[in-house]
Amino acid sequence: MKTAAPLEIELGVFGENRAKWAESHFGKFAVIQDKTIVDGFFDSYEDAFLAGVRQFGTTRNFLIKQVWITEPVYFVA
Repeated sequence: MKTAAPLEIELGVFGENRAKWAESHFGKFAVIQDKTIVDGFFDSYEDAFLAGVRQFGTTRNFLIKQVWITEPVYFVA
């Protein structure tokens, strides 16, 4: 049996919902652990982080990801 990479399940859940979420929550932050999605979307990373810690604690990973249609690309020179 294959072990999932860290946050692989959460990234899959995000990918499955990205298009739907982008319609009404574009630019907001989602919080996911395993297949559990925190209720609501957040205006800032900090608010999302605090909601994740409140719901999931600090002993396991959870994903915070901003809702975009495509991932932004950043260049560092």
